[in-house]
Amino acid sequence: MGKPRLRHWLRRVRPDPDVIVSALYQQYHRPLLAFVIRLTAGDRQWAEDVVQETMIRAWRSAERLDPEATSLMPWLATVARRIVIDDRRRREARPQESGDGPLASLPVPDEMEGLLHQVVVSEALKALSPAHREILNETILRDRSVNDAAQTLGIPVGTVKSRVYYAVRALRVALEERGVTA
Repeated sequence: MGKPRLRHWLRRVRPDPDVIVSALYQQYHRPLLAFVIRLTAGDRQWAEDVVQETMIRAWRSAERLDPEATSLMPWLATVARRIVIDDRRRREARPQESGDGPLASLPVPDEMEGLLHQVVVSEALKALSPAHREILNETILRDRSVNDAAQTLGIPVGTVKSRVYYAVRALRVALEERGVTA
């Protein structure tokens, strides 16, 4: 089910929360699960539980979901991240159970904020035109000079410069729409 279909369900006068969550699950289950697996350091079972709890919270909040949002992934990722944080705090608050290996208590650096930003930036890049994505990929992600990018893409240097300028502007707008500010 595509994004327009999800917006359709959210805009109905009295949307059925079950239908909305079903649409959310179909559209966001895979990217959300991939995000949560990274948050849980590869623990797929825990990640599945977190995704399920996230969908339950979406079901409870169905009437408050923004039908105008380009993507609900940032909201879902934030909810999932908070669930993981709460689970970690809960585990740390109780005494360690016997049988847990010494590796279970090793501290893991908190990379969740960076992962959330990666998801949001990835979503924003998908909103750009193919030409803008291509030029940003060549100049910024592959760290090529304007001349190298022009040669690789087979376009004039001036075209590369203008595309980079407009692509950065479009990316900035796409990120602002997702709540990211400079």
